[in-house]
Amino acid sequence: MEQSHEFYMKKALEEAKEAFKRGEVPIGAVIVNNGQIIARGYNLTETLNDVTAHAEMQAITAASHGLGGKYLTGCTLYVTVEPCVMCAGALGWAQISRLIYGAPDEKRGYRKLAPESLHPKTEVICGILKDDCASLMRDFFRKKR
Repeated sequence: MEQSHEFYMKKALEEAKEAFKRGEVPIGAVIVNNGQIIARGYNLTETLNDVTAHAEMQAITAASHGLGGKYLTGCTLYVTVEPCVMCAGALGWAQISRLIYGAPDEKRGYRKLAPESLHPKTEVICGILKDDCASLMRDFFRKKR
């Protein structure tokens, strides 16, 4: 049974909260295929000492392994914050069908820096649980200062 966008974004928020607990920037992601969560991820850049270990990249890798292929057509990525250019490029190469994110990233989001980086057929929906996603980020950076 297909759940609501809010249901899956809450699952992405659970991932983001795990990142927060670990001292990582609290961004979480889940990838859904046929109504099932097939991959999860959260930022691990500090833990792995790897600038590419973003939540989206973790989820893309897990989904590709689970599906046995590099293309994520028919899949939806739910992520708490608008993807950066690197992640949007990876989503474009993976040919993800839908990108749904919570909070915009006005400084480093792909829409500002590289709006054409997604696959042309990727549907984008933004603003799902926007306030919850944004407040988690604010709380994290307030705690860091």
